Amino acid sequence: MAQTLAAGRRALPAAVTPHLRHRRRLFWPFTLPAIALYVVFLVGPAVVTVVLGFTRWSGAGPVTFVGLEQYGRLLGSESFRDAFVNTLGYIVAGGAGTFVFAFLFTMVLRGMRASKTIRAILFFPNIVAPVALGMFFGFVFTYHPGRQGLANFLLESFGLPAARFLRPENVTWVVMGALVWASAGFYITIMMAAVDRIPPYLYEDAELCGASPWQQFRAVTLPLTWDVVGIAGVLWTIGAVKIFEMVFVLAGPGTYSPPSRTWTLAVYVYDRSFGTRGTPEYGAACACAVVMIVLVTVLVTALRRVMRRERLEF
Repeated sequence: MAQTLAAGRRALPAAVTPHLRHRRRLFWPFTLPAIALYVVFLVGPAVVTVVLGFTRWSGAGPVTFVGLEQYGRLLGSESFRDAFVNTLGYIVAGGAGTFVFAFLFTMVLRGMRASKTIRAILFFPNIVAPVALGMFFGFVFTYHPGRQGLANFLLESFGLPAARFLRPENVTWVVMGALVWASAGFYITIMMAAVDRIPPYLYEDAELCGASPWQQFRAVTLPLTWDVVGIAGVLWTIGAVKIFEMVFVLAGPGTYSPPSRTWTLAVYVYDRSFGTRGTPEYGAACACAVVMIVLVTVLVTALRRVMRRERLEF
């Protein structure tokens, strides 16, 4: 009988106090400005982008509805295919390199006394603007007769021939390496913040059992930080789809779009919108932007499903 009464009390709604009524009245006045900004600056432009993707428009004059013609032109465009493949390369290969570095440093830094200082040093490249990083790597990898960058200077110092790193067929790999170098510190910081939550006695038990650092990482660190790894993967995917500045600086002459074989989807959108090679094609740019949104949605959804695991408590 007592248990029934207790269950009935728990089922009753809490008393609505004057303080709670006052908080409810304040909900919409505080929420509506944020919702309005969200709709005006995010939802509205997204809807307009989707609509313009079905049109032909040069930025001035009439807007002509063409249906799926812009998407058909995208599939038939070699520059779009290059941009799509390069973007996938940055997502997959660049992400793999970044997370390999993040995992390695996580294994090494966990037991070091100066781990926080090293973490701050590794994070530093992430706060530098991508344009500045692009200019820096441009000086490092540049090659001209009689004037070479640091990389070619070192190669020639060891008797090796100079290499043209910034040729269109090579610049994608240079950008990918620069992104891994610049981004690894950010993900190392995220991973180390998750590792700091793990109770030390779990590692002590693993050491007493004779587990190597790799075995400790695989059996303790990775399972207990799996949710953080999934979030970091989502962040990388979203950021990699938007890669623009470093490609533009390293592959382009600075005044117009770089060679199309070095493009990413973001560079393709820029070229169709503001490129100096012809009349702007905002319909094609919006169609490519919609493809970017769909690509991010598909990849993030697939990544979340693949990374789904039962939450471990510790």
